[in-house]
Amino acid sequence: MNFRSLKRGDGVVIGAAVLLFIASFLDYFSVPSGYPGSAPTAWDSLGAGLGVYMGGVIGAALIVVNRAQPQPRKVAGLELHQIGTAFTVMSAWVMFWTIVDLNGTSAGAGLVLGLIAALILAAAAVATPLVAQLQAPLKGAPRTVSAPYGGVQQQGGGYGYPGAGAPQPSYGSQPGQGQPGPYGAQPVPQQGGAPQQQAQGTGPGGDFSPFWFAVPVQRPLYAEDASGAPIAELAPGTWYLAVEQRGSGLVAQTQDGRRGVLQDTTGIQRG
Repeated sequence: MNFRSLKRGDGVVIGAAVLLFIASFLDYFSVPSGYPGSAPTAWDSLGAGLGVYMGGVIGAALIVVNRAQPQPRKVAGLELHQIGTAFTVMSAWVMFWTIVDLNGTSAGAGLVLGLIAALILAAAAVATPLVAQLQAPLKGAPRTVSAPYGGVQQQGGGYGYPGAGAPQPSYGSQPGQGQPGPYGAQPVPQQGGAPQQQAQGTGPGGDFSPFWFAVPVQRPLYAEDASGAPIAELAPGTWYLAVEQRGSGLVAQTQDGRRGVLQDTTGIQRG
């Protein structure tokens, strides 16, 4: 599992799930002063504890696990994040109508806090694939800033970041492209840590020149075989290595060494 692929929205989902779990142990209803017995919690009713509160927590776990998988998992034709999102929405829906229809009793801290957490959880689960700000990497991915002359410079180490201390794959030996590695030459970093500007497309004589690139928004990477199934997602803020031209697309290599076809190359930033 690759937790580097988690997004900011996933961080909100995790935080809201923790808050929802804590709320399940607080007072579900308020007990009037002088009433014998202690105030009940959600765990006094399995329908509330396991069905509503833990339903939202389980939904959050499915979303995070699916995001951390190298390839989305499916159950009955549905991806795990779709099932998890449905769980979170249902948890918020049931809790909302529970607090609306209290029949004369007062909502306890556990119910109020649980509703707030469930609403945040459901909103983050639904909005993360749609809002660009929530799709930014949560941690472990370098941040990109604009460099002079339209280049891209990375802040901090990561895959595709020359000088990060670990050897990077390289393809095709050409003069002036760096030191030879197991498969050819390594792209040479510029002053300040950005990779050397590579030729765009093919070079003289039709030879392809590998180059580093970053995508402006999250884009799928498809399998090289005839199935065309998505195998990974390329995230903004990370350098990837283009190793081959495939029609109008590029064959790119991911952090864990997998290769696939990037069909949409519009707006990519070349290092």
